[in-house]
Amino acid sequence: MDIEKIIEFDKIKEMWMKLAVTEEAKEKIRKMSYCLEETKLRKMMRDTTQGKNLMEKLGTPPLQNTGEIHEILIAAELGSCLTPSQLGQVERVLASIRRLKLYLERGKDFGNSLAYYEENLDSLESLREEISRQIRNEEVDDYASKDLARIRKEIVKCREEMKGKAEQVMRTHKACMADNFCTFRGGRVCVPVKKEFKLKIPGSVLDKSSTGNTLFIEPAGAAKYYEELQSLKIGEENEVYRILYTLTDMVSSAEERLREDIFYMEKLDFIFSKGKLSMDLEGVEPSFNTERKIALISARHPLMDKNINIPLQFEIGVDTRGIVITGPNTGGKTVAIKTVMLNCMMAQCGLHVTCREADICMNSSYLCDIGDGQNISENLSTFSAHIKNVLEVLREADKESFVIMDELGSGTDPAEGMGIAIAILEELKKRGGLFLVTTHYPEVKEYAKKQGEIVNARMTFDKETLRPTYQMVIGEAGESCALYIADRLGMPNEMLRTAVWAAYGEDALRAWNFQKEEKKPENKTAGKIIRRKEKKRGKELEEKYHIGDSVMVYPEKKIGIVCQGINEKGVLRVQLPGKKIWINHKRVKLHVKASELYPEDYDFSIIFDTVENRKIRHNMDRNYTEELIVMEEENREA
Repeated sequence: MDIEKIIEFDKIKEMWMKLAVTEEAKEKIRKMSYCLEETKLRKMMRDTTQGKNLMEKLGTPPLQNTGEIHEILIAAELGSCLTPSQLGQVERVLASIRRLKLYLERGKDFGNSLAYYEENLDSLESLREEISRQIRNEEVDDYASKDLARIRKEIVKCREEMKGKAEQVMRTHKACMADNFCTFRGGRVCVPVKKEFKLKIPGSVLDKSSTGNTLFIEPAGAAKYYEELQSLKIGEENEVYRILYTLTDMVSSAEERLREDIFYMEKLDFIFSKGKLSMDLEGVEPSFNTERKIALISARHPLMDKNINIPLQFEIGVDTRGIVITGPNTGGKTVAIKTVMLNCMMAQCGLHVTCREADICMNSSYLCDIGDGQNISENLSTFSAHIKNVLEVLREADKESFVIMDELGSGTDPAEGMGIAIAILEELKKRGGLFLVTTHYPEVKEYAKKQGEIVNARMTFDKETLRPTYQMVIGEAGESCALYIADRLGMPNEMLRTAVWAAYGEDALRAWNFQKEEKKPENKTAGKIIRRKEKKRGKELEEKYHIGDSVMVYPEKKIGIVCQGINEKGVLRVQLPGKKIWINHKRVKLHVKASELYPEDYDFSIIFDTVENRKIRHNMDRNYTEELIVMEEENREA
């Protein structure tokens, strides 16, 4: 059972994580669960309050994401040479630590306890300054050392002399050039020479154009500069590595101190994220008690718009262990019980609550059964899933648990559901914990009324606007208002009479105050009819083909003669060579009409019947005969 998801604490965590800067703080929020140690919880809550107060006075703290720094420190510890980019990351973290120290130093002026974390931070100024001086834009700076500055100046000078030599050759042999500028191939300077003047320019051919008409030649006088340049580059590379290894060693030496700085930065990030969430939700610090009592004044659901959500007044504990909440379906019962549990869980995670005031007891467990819960994968109905959740809750519940259940005993026969609801309440009462349940059963209201440690409560409902007011009145049982809502929404009086009589009997029907005007249900489908496909009349089909018509049979394209007309199913009989077949009229096309092939009153039995059958028919016409007419075997085609 995912309690956090059911009561929407997972959504609070999502909001909370977005306010954290470091990955470590985000991960800690993701794994956060309610605290069971009173001393630790009070410290957590105090930190949240101090973090919020400090940000209200000094603004957002200067924090830096430390995600990559852990891997960088491991690499340095293992003796790997850190890259300029990695050293730049170390420098940015140290700069952030320096700014955080200054931020916390200012906080001491307000007597804020969090400000004294400044004493645990060391910005390692010497290391930060060395990295800042020698690494610029993720590269080793030219002036990181005197030798590097000298080498790089000589490299620039060598390149200029190499290029100058090439340009001199181009000016001297201008007619031999294919272009008016030199280029580089593999670090060597080249001049573009026309193929026919190859022998006039002393040097090495390094490349040629795609057409082969231009050759790129390194002038002989420029070759010596290339060798000098390569030597200088080797010196530059060695000096760069020397600088990087020196800085890496400095980082490695400060690794323990740096890890401690990062630990405190991530810890402060977690604390400040709680303060940021409180500022966003306009939360307040709750107080804690050890008397199993919860009192929320003007509580609201933290995920609902505070301009729309109406504050909830709630209290339970001491003499009352359970509350049975009743009221209309749209009365806000589920929102109310979620609001209570969500604020309690937030408080027990060290977060501020969305109330004007709150006094909350610590709970050993948070248990609930809310929603449909239908489990298709396990083939469980709504009721089965509901009972499975309830039994799981009852197995875990004890005297320090907080339990909420929605629509107690729903999803089955009302009489049996009512009995199960009362049995669940009895068991919850025996366990001794705090519990909130919602129900519609009148018998459950009566049961709660007679119990010493259970009380009724109702959610108020505006009958004029048909909207919930989200106000809970403890000590009074509510009404479902289903018939009233149906009446206001336009249910016809005739239907309402039937409903009132079935629910409450004849006396209630006589006392019911119906709307003045008789309402009749509107027929919104008036004028809308189903248009069905018209079937062809049999007479039209019969006249399509006649006996004796010559027809083409598809797809075989065979010629046949109609020997029996179309029936009501659109099928006719056709004489083909050696057989007669039944075939749909859509697969037949008229070839020649019978009137064009045969004279009027032609005896078609000459064509379609055997000689023996014709003789028998002739005898039948004259007198009685015991002979049988033999019918040919029929063939049918679709």
